[in-house]
Amino acid sequence: MELGGNGTHSGVSVSLPYGSVQLKILQISSAQAFGGGERHLVDLSNELTRRRHEVFAIVRPRSPLVPRLTELSPEHIQTLPLRNALDVSSANQLAAFVKRHKIEIVHAHMARDYSLAAFATRRNPGTRLIVTRHVLFRLNRLHSRVLSRASRVIAVSEAVARELRKQNLLSASKISVVRNGVDVDALSTVRDSIQRQQQFVKYGFPSDALVAGTVGQLSPLKGHDVFIQAAATVAENLPNARFVIAGSDVSRDGETVVALTRLTRELGVENHFRFVGAVDDVSSVLSVLDLFVSASRSEAFGLAMVEAMACSVPIVATDTEGAREVVEEQETGLLVPVGDHEALAASITRLLSDSKLRARMGQLALDRAREQFSLQRMVDEVEAIYRGDV
Repeated sequence: MELGGNGTHSGVSVSLPYGSVQLKILQISSAQAFGGGERHLVDLSNELTRRRHEVFAIVRPRSPLVPRLTELSPEHIQTLPLRNALDVSSANQLAAFVKRHKIEIVHAHMARDYSLAAFATRRNPGTRLIVTRHVLFRLNRLHSRVLSRASRVIAVSEAVARELRKQNLLSASKISVVRNGVDVDALSTVRDSIQRQQQFVKYGFPSDALVAGTVGQLSPLKGHDVFIQAAATVAENLPNARFVIAGSDVSRDGETVVALTRLTRELGVENHFRFVGAVDDVSSVLSVLDLFVSASRSEAFGLAMVEAMACSVPIVATDTEGAREVVEEQETGLLVPVGDHEALAASITRLLSDSKLRARMGQLALDRAREQFSLQRMVDEVEAIYRGDV
């Protein structure tokens, strides 16, 4: 197996509570793109390491997770092919790794990794299996056998938990809801910094621009086409409106960004848009925004919305199950019907036109992020599950 990671230690170590026991924890992810689920794994792993747990990670070669796992020692990050749920070679090497390092918790984050993680824990009876479900897509019946080995299945939202219960693949008593969290303190200052002015210059925006934008992988599920259609209407009413779309194109040949760019040309708003691709530091985008837009056709949670709220940015979102758990209607943002670009345009125009309303909603959004979606709260809850306290 290859070694990876950079081993940089940027955080301050946090002492464990009196009487607590350090755990040996292995995080597994075969992800090849970086999205909300991967951000969750990175933030969780780095914070657990700062709390002095011994955290390991097994990922695929060239994983986008590696450079972001800054708190882990380089020898604790290793690669395996993790080709699919039936990758016998990876399963055997994973089981050997768990035995060699006396891993106590194996935590898997993607459905195709669940069976490999279950095999590793079955070969190591003293090791507990935890899986997190980040999406609403249905699992198949084969997963029921795999999930039966799990000590706990973590759902990142009530919507995901409901879907798991509906599928009846495991005992409902094994399902715990732990909503994602973000580093609110770090994000809360980005719009007050010089970074906002620098990004305006970088994007070529006029100084009086009103900016609405979104962060998320470029896929049809995220509804970027609906956002662009709405933006065309907004630009007719607010000529100084500008729009940002950040995120990697997960299509095979990059055809999604080509299609979206073509749509901006067809609607006459090409000069109003900036496609900035994948960003390592989401705050660089959020610092520019007056308004965050989520036009998703389906959303299990909406981590990017929470990050925006932590930056005091109000939200306009389609009324997905995940968005309803994040956004308080008329308080921290506005919800519109899924796929309705006219309603989306009306809500974007309303907020961009009303600076006082944006400021009020932005402050309420920050308050809600602090109260409900902090990184510390998320890690506390996962840590309690690891210890078997819940």
